[in-house]
Amino acid sequence: MVVTVPAPRRGPARAGATDRAATGAGPAGTVETVASSAVAGLAGRVLAGRYRLLGAVGSGASGRVYVADDVRLRRRVAVKVLHGGLADDQGFLRRFRSEAQHAAALQHPNIVAVYDWGEDAGMPFLVLELLTGGSLRTLIDRGGRLHPAQAAHVGRQVAAALHHAHTRGIVHRDVKSANLLFDAHGTARVADFGLARALAEAGWTEVDGGAVGTLRYAAPEQADGGPVDGRADCYSLAVVLIESVTGVVPDVGETPVATVLGRARRPLTVPAGLGPLGEVLARAGQPDPADRFPDAAAFAAALAAAGRMIGPPPPLVLPGLGDPVDDPAPTRIAPVARPGTAATETVAPVVAPTGPTTAVPAAPPADPGVPAPAGAHARRPPGSHRRVPVVVAVVVLAALVAAGALAASALGGSGPPVAAPSLVGLAEERAASAVASSGLRLEVTRRRSDDVVGLVVAQRPAAGAFVSEGGIVRIVVSRGPPPVTVPAGLIGLPLAEAQARLEQSGFVVEVARAYDENAPVDRVLGADPAPGATAPPESVVRLRVSDGPAPVPVPAEVTGKTFDEAAAILRARGFGVARADVFDDEADAGRVVGATPAVGAPAPRGSTVTLNVSKGPELVAVPAGLVGLTVEAASQQLQAAGLVPVVENYAPGRRVRATDPAAGTRVRKGARVTLFL
Repeated sequence: MVVTVPAPRRGPARAGATDRAATGAGPAGTVETVASSAVAGLAGRVLAGRYRLLGAVGSGASGRVYVADDVRLRRRVAVKVLHGGLADDQGFLRRFRSEAQHAAALQHPNIVAVYDWGEDAGMPFLVLELLTGGSLRTLIDRGGRLHPAQAAHVGRQVAAALHHAHTRGIVHRDVKSANLLFDAHGTARVADFGLARALAEAGWTEVDGGAVGTLRYAAPEQADGGPVDGRADCYSLAVVLIESVTGVVPDVGETPVATVLGRARRPLTVPAGLGPLGEVLARAGQPDPADRFPDAAAFAAALAAAGRMIGPPPPLVLPGLGDPVDDPAPTRIAPVARPGTAATETVAPVVAPTGPTTAVPAAPPADPGVPAPAGAHARRPPGSHRRVPVVVAVVVLAALVAAGALAASALGGSGPPVAAPSLVGLAEERAASAVASSGLRLEVTRRRSDDVVGLVVAQRPAAGAFVSEGGIVRIVVSRGPPPVTVPAGLIGLPLAEAQARLEQSGFVVEVARAYDENAPVDRVLGADPAPGATAPPESVVRLRVSDGPAPVPVPAEVTGKTFDEAAAILRARGFGVARADVFDDEADAGRVVGATPAVGAPAPRGSTVTLNVSKGPELVAVPAGLVGLTVEAASQQLQAAGLVPVVENYAPGRRVRATDPAAGTRVRKGARVTLFL
């Protein structure tokens, strides 16, 4: 879940609205997310020396979300701090790191950007793009409903995001209304890619014992525990879109198990009155994945076609997200038709603030069989004095649009006004994509700054300002901070001291080791870039460090020598000497039969080589008392002594009358002893 910056107060808060926004409470008393005291109360803390948590604005089954300042890049972000209990689960941490890296690689206008991830004092966390439009879950909880045209428009954006992820091998697995967010312009964005898979490996459970991942939205195949593909995400999106229009999640049983089993037996129930959208959702909601759309791209195309047949969507009222005290006024997003095109085509929306009494969407055109949006019955009767403020608002809005159009024309545009997207803090490629999708043009200027290379640090006009379609948005992109001088005097220093100097100057140190005949171990031999050169801060400086003189092989001529002779040879080569006496069937006693490290193997100069000196063959005595024993018992005693029994005149159970050699004779271990029966 990604949360949004609280909007300024415009009116008194409704009781309970903030709680619902933070917890994601669903209809009929169901609770999808639960706050955890383990990650609560962290406001003011700085994670990883970089992210200052300003305040909690939401919590879920997996963690708690804070608005935070990135003190390094000086921008506002959302930080999701996962429950501390997950830090002890190595399976989760392994999967979390992998999934976070994959999710951060997703670049799409309808996917919430993952900026960073890490762990701090046993708490894993994700750093996410901060949005200001609220979630679909909050909109529904506040009584809002989507018109079928709005649902088709939102669904197409989400399906496009899912297709982008699926083609890169990432399945979301937890598509639900709480994970569908809106930016300030009403564009739908998908959050929490990859997190559901990591939590599944951890075996994390919600407070009521249910597995993470809301089963009310799950596809039937997700209950099998086997692999799922992108068609499961499309099924979940169909469930969400039905809920967004009706306010009710379809086909929910009395228990999670009953829900999944019921969906495995019959298609998803699609309410009447959705028109072309209903046919699309019915296909996406088939129990057998083979009967659904082949992929999310086909699902998105079908949703777009359904939206064109239904007609242009009415204005969408964004829920926003209040702070822990206040409930924000909503923001109305109205699509603007392009001149000379079909009414169903829209460009970037016009944004107009509304008062706290407009916290639900405007009533859509009558559509039999579809539940009316909340508040549709509250229209004032003819003659009401409410007309005057409405007229004034329309006049003011028209003036704002006209002024925006005039300003935009000065920037070179000629089409209807478009709200400039928010670009500061984005990577240059993502900013270019956002500008292009708004029908605008981009001009780029580059300059040095303390920000990372390629980051947008300024824009003109400001985010939200009106620009004519085809107009110009100018951005300033960071070329990175000024270069830093590599410290002098590194050569010959101990590694620890040289590394400390470089890190204090803001560099990252990499070490490459090499043998050197003259430099002691861990002394710096060289640096790249060289001391005195300049390099970007936080860039890599590679240190070449001595491993001491190269190892030399243990001389082969020690074999067969007496210990004293072999020891003299080793000492002449700079080795220390130790002795180990061993049995050997071949070598005479007192002769060297081997060494540790082995003869010919390299060993550090000055290290100790152990010489293995023969004690001659190992001798054992023929056991006494074999005569009179059965052949079987006598054979067992010989084998236990390390000797090999040979039997003459064998018959089972016969007794030994003599042995050769006789009892007490010392023979080499492994020698043959004959038993005469």
